[in-house]
Parts: sequence; structure tokens; C-alpha cells
Amino acid sequence: MSVHDDEAGARAATPDAAQVDVDELPGGATAALEAVLMVADEPIATVRLASVLALPTARVEELAAELAAEYRGERGGRPRGFELRHAGEGWRIYSAPAYADVVGRFVLDGQSARLTQAALETLAVVAYRQPVTRGQVSAVRGVNVDGVMRTLTARGLVVEVGTEPTSGALLYGTTGYFLERMGLSSLDELPPLAPYLPEIDALEGVDDTGATIGGPA
Repeated sequence: MSVHDDEAGARAATPDAAQVDVDELPGGATAALEAVLMVADEPIATVRLASVLALPTARVEELAAELAAEYRGERGGRPRGFELRHAGEGWRIYSAPAYADVVGRFVLDGQSARLTQAALETLAVVAYRQPVTRGQVSAVRGVNVDGVMRTLTARGLVVEVGTEPTSGALLYGTTGYFLERMGLSSLDELPPLAPYLPEIDALEGVDDTGATIGGPA
């Protein structure tokens, strides 16, 4: 947290910043923070929470850490089915990983998956081997992934991050939105799946052949 952010939170705590003193609400500032987080549909930056609650950012960080510990059952209560995480650029409440299978069945029951299996597999290759070209992704999957990559790009999960020096092919990587949807703060938190994928160095030259790999994904 920067000094600038803390000063911004402190300025937000002046009498003109809010009509209600959150400490005087039922449950105090902690409950007020919880109420805001419950309606958030994306991670909320600490400085924004501080502005809304009219509290210094340092105190908001402390309150968020206390809530996260409470949800994990570290304050004497039972572990909750949800948890508070710092993901992407801010704080957001997510369902706890232990209940992923149950939640997944609920979300997908009677609905079409938001991404096809081909799209999920392609996204996994990009996530674990980025920066990577479409040709390299195709080589890993054994099929042409041009259409799938366009879909992932259109949905904001994948973005162009440069060009491959030798072939000039476009390089792709995942986005901040991808981290947000996965509930991650950084790519370092991805599960250790990467060793099962071939190293990108082993795929050199696939963008120079001009050959089509497999059929449509």
C-alpha cells in the first residue's frame, strides 16, 4: 500500500466525505465493509473502499484481514462457505475452494457452459505457457485454435502482448480479467499443471511452416 493511497483514504474520512459514521452503524465499520463487499461484482480496490466508508486505507486493510480470518473460522466460529480474497486489483468475496464441485454443479445445472471444453483447454495452454503464439498453442493441442483464440480475446481473457522475434507471429497472454475470474492475485498462484505441458522452446518454428495443424478446435 502506498503513502498516497493511505492519504487518499484519510482525506475520505473527513466529515464532508460521508453523512454516516460507519462505526455507529449496527456491527460497526466491519459490518459496513461486509455489506459493500457482498454487492460487489468485481474486486474493489482498498482506496475505493476507504473512500466509500470514509476510513483510512490502513484501517480498511485491517478490517478486511479480520473478515478474511473470521470467514476461515480463525475467530472461533465455523469456517464459512465463502471467503474474502485480495484478487486482481482489490478485495472480493468468493465461494470457498473446498466447495468448488458443489458450486460448479449449481452453476452448470441446466445451463450451457460459458466456455467450451476446447476454449478451456486453449486458455489453460495460454495461461501456463505465456507469452505464446497461436501456432504454439495449436501445436500443443493438435488442432487449429484460431477461432477459439478469437473467442477468448473477445471475452477479455486473452490479449496480444507482443510479437515473436523470429517469426513475427503475435504473442498472447492472459489478462487481469482472467485473474479476477479465477480469483487469483497473480499467475504464480496457478496450480502446478505446467510440467505436463511441453516447453515452448520445443515448439520453435511452428509459426514459420505455414502448415495447418489439425482441424477446427
